Amino acid sequence: MIRRTLRPAGDTPLLHRIASILLRYPDETVLARLDEVAAALPALSNAADRDRLAAVTGRLRGLSPTEAAQAYVETFDHTRHRCLHLTYYRHGDTRARGMALLALKHVYRQTGHEPPDSELPDFLPLVLEFASLAPEPGRRVLLQCQSGLELLRQALRDRDDPYTPVLEAVCGRLPQPRGRDRDILRRLAADGPPHEQVGLEPFAPPEYLTGTSTASTTSTSGDGIR
Repeated sequence: MIRRTLRPAGDTPLLHRIASILLRYPDETVLARLDEVAAALPALSNAADRDRLAAVTGRLRGLSPTEAAQAYVETFDHTRHRCLHLTYYRHGDTRARGMALLALKHVYRQTGHEPPDSELPDFLPLVLEFASLAPEPGRRVLLQCQSGLELLRQALRDRDDPYTPVLEAVCGRLPQPRGRDRDILRRLAADGPPHEQVGLEPFAPPEYLTGTSTASTTSTSGDGIR
């Protein structure tokens, strides 16, 4: 069930844009945008969010490209605990996930945004970029994927990971899970994603299965952070 309480603050699209950049693989393009990110942070109204995102930005600016890349790969290690592909947490590698990916791509297209072929549509930085450009449908996507967001946040907290503040800021702009949603979170935290053991075919059409590494990036150059 999608909840529409807690109307998002007016600067939420900006927060999503910044978080999208910070959660991408730190290649030369992303690292070159950190000064731009730092310049945009004062426009965030919430001091805690400013501090969270400033801490991650400052840390990345202090690392060499090799150090930043190594830290990113160690954090987002493609396991069930720290995966940036949000539908994986709820559906695992099942046919249900394939349907969820198709539904996400349809949402993007309905608002005039074509997701890149180089990345799955549930890749968190891509979802956040979409939410910054199309706030209402983007918020609905984040709510639909909230179980994945919360599990990722908890996994980062558990290892005291430097990327944790970004998830804290993103999750803090959503209502707290309640009722059935909390039950789903407890089950997924205990059991992990579901699996299909017999007759499992590829969980998405061929166009989804190219370039799915978290190291790939999408349109981070854009027209500036706004």
